Amino acid sequence: MMTYALLFAIGCFGIALLMNLWVVLRAPGLPDKVLAADTMVINIIALIVLHGLLTGSGVNFEAAMLFAMTGFVSTVAFSKFMLRGNIIE
Repeated sequence: MMTYALLFAIGCFGIALLMNLWVVLRAPGLPDKVLAADTMVINIIALIVLHGLLTGSGVNFEAAMLFAMTGFVSTVAFSKFMLRGNIIE
């Protein structure tokens, strides 16, 4: 039963990821695209963790943590670019 629940959750997060990709491609402004990209990172982290639960592997959790840190830094860089126009001063 747990396998079915994990597969259902993976499907739901996969659909959410595709919807976020659509927003990234079709959003009218840059802030909307940055927010959708940040939400994509969250969905990818969830997919990695769910895959780790499904396979019973501990390596996936470390990969999810690295992806979370990279996603945070990229969101901060995008936000700084939107506010100031450059990233490195």
